[in-house]
Amino acid sequence: MPRLLIVEDEPALRRALSINLHARGYEVDTVSDGGSALRAAAANPPDLAIVDLGLPDMDGGDVIAGLRGWCTAPIIVLSARDAQASKVAALDAGADDYVTKPFGMDELVARVRASLRRADINTLPSGAVVETESFTLDLAAKRATHRGADVRLTPTEWHLVEMLVRHPGTLVPGSSLLAEVWGPGYEKETNYLRVYFAQVRRKLEDEPGSPRHFITEPGMGYRFDP
Repeated sequence: MPRLLIVEDEPALRRALSINLHARGYEVDTVSDGGSALRAAAANPPDLAIVDLGLPDMDGGDVIAGLRGWCTAPIIVLSARDAQASKVAALDAGADDYVTKPFGMDELVARVRASLRRADINTLPSGAVVETESFTLDLAAKRATHRGADVRLTPTEWHLVEMLVRHPGTLVPGSSLLAEVWGPGYEKETNYLRVYFAQVRRKLEDEPGSPRHFITEPGMGYRFDP
């Protein structure tokens, strides 16, 4: 059952979307603002996101950019903004489709189906086990081992690790990691990431000073190489 994330601040529309999409066989998570959207996506990565541009705490374009920094799931914009410039900006930020309000539910559902069909499925399933020559991560059990010995990762360390390993080879911007783990307003606290990834490497890498799997791209972000 595909998981959809709906980011919509209008309660009546949010409820209508949830009911209609759930009735069509989708698992639906709903949030009303951008910060909640980023945290919800990090905690339970969606197969597709539907994002309104007019959110109370941040522009929907910033939510799209934050998601797109690490998430490959299709993103459909749902907005009353029908100007071409708004559509171009949303698509440039990483959206895959744009639906203008008011809209027909059947049309939206058709676009959801089409987006999911086109999606490049390159993320790991929720119960996946990630294995390298030096460590193993059981994502369902949230269990880590290094050279066969159990390793305890703190909740924050696990959150950062899981965000990377679910998207192998993908560069995840530091600002996206900070916003999704610590929340909006922490995007510039890059020292947090240096400290936590140093701890992760000490626990999981064979040579923490020359990491093989948790790679820093200076000035850009972090990447997991299997």
